[in-house]
Amino acid sequence: MVFSTFAPIAACVLGLGSVAAPQLPESSVQLTMHETTGHVTTASLTCDPTGGTHRHRDAACVTLTQVNGDLSQVTPRRQRCTMIYAPVDVSAVGTWHGKPLTFRTTYPNKCAADSQSDSVFAL
Repeated sequence: MVFSTFAPIAACVLGLGSVAAPQLPESSVQLTMHETTGHVTTASLTCDPTGGTHRHRDAACVTLTQVNGDLSQVTPRRQRCTMIYAPVDVSAVGTWHGKPLTFRTTYPNKCAADSQSDSVFAL
């Protein structure tokens, strides 16, 4: 009878309980933006499930899903941007559904990076 009170505790300690393992994201990307001022901004993004430090992670995951992780195929979002030339170098490195993802380009400014990447580089 004494052992029956310890059975649930022993099952949990031994891994016999019904605790589900955490779901690992199918896609994980590290995004970086280098400004001409020397300022560097980074964000992590995970999709399926959505997570990370990206400010607009839901929109970024939708965009990447639409192009199957190929950032060169993103349809730019219509958005007014200034014509001030302050180039930003951006990169995306990680995996998309198990395949390597690597992307690097330069946009004329931060606004253009946001609109032309449809929120992926809205860092």
